[in-house]
Amino acid sequence: MKFVMRPYHMVSLGGYIVEWDFPYRNLIVVNKTSEPIKVEIPVFHEEWIREHRELGLDVIPVTRDDNYLRMWKKAHAELDKVRPEND
Repeated sequence: MKFVMRPYHMVSLGGYIVEWDFPYRNLIVVNKTSEPIKVEIPVFHEEWIREHRELGLDVIPVTRDDNYLRMWKKAHAELDKVRPEND
C-alpha cells in the first residue's frame, strides 16, 4: 500500500511499523521538496529508511530513549525554513 506525501509536509509513521523487532518506535518523514512523493507503507525493515531517503525524503528514526515531541518540533522548524510563503 502507498500514500502520497504532499510537498512541504511531514508525517509520523509509528502506527505503520509492523515488525516486532524493528529498532525504532517511530519514524518522522519530511518532504522538503516541491513534488508529491509516494511512500510505501507499512514499514517492514530498516532498508525502508534508505529507500525513502533516496526518493528525497528526510527520514528521522525515533528510538525509545529519544524525545519524540522535541524531534518533531525540530523537524517542523527546519521544514518551515524551506517552505514557500504561499504554501
